[in-house]
Amino acid sequence: MLETLLELWKQDEETAPNIFAWQTTPPRAAQTHPFPTDLPASLREALASRNISLLYSHQLTAWTHARAHRNVILSTGTASGKTLAYNLPVLAKLIEDSQARALYLFPTKALTQDQLSSLHNLAPDTWNLTPAIYDGDTPQPHRSTIRKTARIVLSNPDMLHTGILPHHANWGEFFTNLKFIVIDEAHTYRGVFGSHVANVIRRLKRVAKFYGANPQFILASATIGNPKELAETLIEEPVELVDNDGSSRGERHFIIYNPPITNASLGLRKSSILEAVRLANELLKHDVQSVVFARTRRSVEILLTHLQTQIVNLKAKIENPIRGYRSGYLPLQRREIEQGLRDGSVKTVVATNALELGIDIGGLGAALMVGYPGTIASTRQQAGRAGRGELPAVSILVASPNPLDQFLAHHPEYFFERSPEMALVNPNHLLILLEHLRCAMFELPFQRGEGFGSISDELVDEYLEFLVSNQEAHFSNEKYFWMRDAYPAANISLRSASPQSVVLHTTADDGRPSIVGTVDGESANWMVHPGAIYMHEAQQYLVQQLDLENHIAHLTPVGLDYFTEAQQESEIQILSVNDQIVVRGGEKAYGEIQVTTQVVGFRKLRWFTNENLGQEPLDLPPSELQTTGYWLTLSESALKSLRDAGLWTNDPNDYGPDWQKIRLAVRKRDQFKCQVCGAEETRREHDVHHKTPFRAFIQNGVLDREQANRLENLTTLCPSCHRKVEQNVRIRSGLTGLGFVLGNLAPLFLMCDAGDLGVFAEPAWSAVNGQPSIVLYDLVPAGIGFSEKLFELHAELIRRAYELVSECACEDGCPSCVGPGGENGYGGKAETLAILQQLQ
Repeated sequence: MLETLLELWKQDEETAPNIFAWQTTPPRAAQTHPFPTDLPASLREALASRNISLLYSHQLTAWTHARAHRNVILSTGTASGKTLAYNLPVLAKLIEDSQARALYLFPTKALTQDQLSSLHNLAPDTWNLTPAIYDGDTPQPHRSTIRKTARIVLSNPDMLHTGILPHHANWGEFFTNLKFIVIDEAHTYRGVFGSHVANVIRRLKRVAKFYGANPQFILASATIGNPKELAETLIEEPVELVDNDGSSRGERHFIIYNPPITNASLGLRKSSILEAVRLANELLKHDVQSVVFARTRRSVEILLTHLQTQIVNLKAKIENPIRGYRSGYLPLQRREIEQGLRDGSVKTVVATNALELGIDIGGLGAALMVGYPGTIASTRQQAGRAGRGELPAVSILVASPNPLDQFLAHHPEYFFERSPEMALVNPNHLLILLEHLRCAMFELPFQRGEGFGSISDELVDEYLEFLVSNQEAHFSNEKYFWMRDAYPAANISLRSASPQSVVLHTTADDGRPSIVGTVDGESANWMVHPGAIYMHEAQQYLVQQLDLENHIAHLTPVGLDYFTEAQQESEIQILSVNDQIVVRGGEKAYGEIQVTTQVVGFRKLRWFTNENLGQEPLDLPPSELQTTGYWLTLSESALKSLRDAGLWTNDPNDYGPDWQKIRLAVRKRDQFKCQVCGAEETRREHDVHHKTPFRAFIQNGVLDREQANRLENLTTLCPSCHRKVEQNVRIRSGLTGLGFVLGNLAPLFLMCDAGDLGVFAEPAWSAVNGQPSIVLYDLVPAGIGFSEKLFELHAELIRRAYELVSECACEDGCPSCVGPGGENGYGGKAETLAILQQLQ
């Protein structure tokens, strides 16, 4: 049925004009080889029982390297058989050596469960491997047995960090006989998480060496730009790259779909979510099993709501053919959805990148991505979820109005011809390294002169002396001992999210309390603040209370016609400047910063129309992030040029010498009452508001103050109503537009995800003597190097931003360039272009 639908899309007037690129990859035959002669007979029989009689070329290459005691990194396409490639040498070793052990590490619990099933299917009980999962969900009574009897332990870096290495004395026999360490989905170990994991592996190797073991490593990764470099950084040993993918492939289609323009002058396009819903419904009608990827939890739930309200009539009556899948769902729900995808009872699944990893979900016919996933590697990984074996499949990228999406829609060659990203890891980042030296010292005392991974013994001694001076360590008999009562690993999260999750409580229909799901601690303030609408499996819940002290949110099921959007305010302080250079139009710099963010309120937005139904204030504690940032500050000469041209709109409004008389006249006319809610003035005077914004009366650089201040253009509003009106009637400044376009374009040149960067635009930033500035900063603690790269890429970034804004067909700013103005406001396209001209 897929072929029929693809032909229909080529002819369909509603679809065909919006297809900006269509790449077809022809089928590919498998490159296979007979089993190697040294494959144990029992393993050969087990493979034959699963109808496997040949190996793909990359599986054979991996086998050859592993049997020669070389470390391996497998970097081949989705569904290419990487799991079998690393299982074969491990199983062979465990069959040949009855004492041998192996440790498998996966980034998520869901993937760990999936891989345990694969092992059970392949390994007969007669081998006595007793593979078992050891993670946070493993019941306490089972843990002792697993430590003693399991010859393959499946876990994750977090559990290795907090639950295994600090208690290695309980794992003595396991570590003594440890022969293999398998690290799956290695491409996920990048950024801060990857830097932490690299240090956990240093600790793992140190503990293994203490027990006399020297295990081999086998890593598996999606296609990235530097798999060998990443693997060697993670394990600090030479690694053989295996990327000769010999698996078969059916015909693959990749479509870039750009929703149609609905308002040319405003540059507005039809919603990418609504277009994705239409395309997903057509896939469902044609009985094509599909996954729809969305960028955020909220987008998943909005898509799910749309799809379930517009569900098509299926030939076979299926009770619930459309499901959601994301973090926050309980493990049993996720297992049920995964099984539904495999047995066909789930026809469409709407997911975040939680389904991007190699969980076995069967052979899907289509992958629909709502918005660019952020990196080429992620896009290929999500697209690879469609198509198993030799059947045809299609992947569709539905472009959002985001400038990055629009850039790729209009320059598809940039996407198709560009190699995947490099995974950045910095295990020697001082703050991260010190945390793991503390953990390593707790696990085993450090001998003076002992190195740590690639860190020299002199440098390690220097860091350990710092811990001694800080009274965290004690030096005696040429050894450094941990001396605090605290257990260091328990307070160190490997991920940027806070370690403590907030549990979401509600009451079931029968009155019993139940758990909806969880939210990580860092996200709680903006996702489940009091008054928030939280969505789960398309059911709305109203948050009644957020108890941050006890990490609980109390929810009530509701059916409302709106959703909520948190509003945040940020302040940034400069802690240190690493470099600073005068550039055309201003100054560029980068260094250490502190970002203080506070959720100060939320808006209620009507479903489907996004109409603003009002705003509520919130009083929540601020959160702090110490990181690195790149900032661009405009010079006085650039500002003078912009002011002289009437293209600088960030100075305070000068309403004229008669403004106080005019204000009083308007308030008297309106009988000192708010003209929206009727509230009378008390001790505080009401505000006087311009119906048509004051700055809208600037023509050719000249302000017509008399026209702006006409009495019929002025009205009296109480402070509360004034704030609400300002949300709808606002002018977008050139500086805000510059921040919008730079923040959206930067990820393409950094090869990072848009969610890795924060953007701050301030017309009078106190940190640089009140000068107008744009700050782009790493959204991860301590930073990972993006800010320094932006500093280096400054000229290229400004040039590309000018190209994007000047080539955009809109009249005065839109979501595809500098961002939209308010509903009745004005964009800042001309002002943004003027600033970019000053900077070029």
